[in-house]
Amino acid sequence: MFEKFLKRSSWTDIVISIIFVLFGALFVVKPNETLGAISIILGVIFIAMGVLKLVEYYTSEAKEDYLLTMALIMVIFGVVVLFASSAILSLFRIILGIWIIATGIMDLQTVLTWKKVKSPYWTISLVLTIFMILAGIIVLVKQNIVLTAVGVIIIIYGILDIIDRIIFMKKINDYTKEN
Repeated sequence: MFEKFLKRSSWTDIVISIIFVLFGALFVVKPNETLGAISIILGVIFIAMGVLKLVEYYTSEAKEDYLLTMALIMVIFGVVVLFASSAILSLFRIILGIWIIATGIMDLQTVLTWKKVKSPYWTISLVLTIFMILAGIIVLVKQNIVLTAVGVIIIIYGILDIIDRIIFMKKINDYTKEN
């Protein structure tokens, strides 16, 4: 009985992972359109939740101030996500690019220290640091790279989860045969 439940939940997880892979593929193939669709969905959800909190505030006997505050925050956040998703993504991309470049520059100090102590790893570290700085510059310059990277990560996660679930289901079959 318990094994059947585990198998059924594993199949559900596999279907969800396949959806993740498809979702990630959409991010890779059409990043702006996918972000736009997600922004619309999330914006509408937050606005709807805010409106429901407003209704709850005005229909409840005890006027709880936190309900009104939460309602206004949700509506404002929903409107921002709905209409300013590209601005939010641009800001995130700029912060991420600057952070990657700054980390690379700080790593150059480590490379110089390794060179002074004649470590054999300083050349490898130098190459990796240069790649890190270049990656930061690419994130700053190329707008869709962040969304594409997110898409690739989602695809990898989905595939690994599918493999994990198949192995899990195989182990359950082995376990039920032993008992």
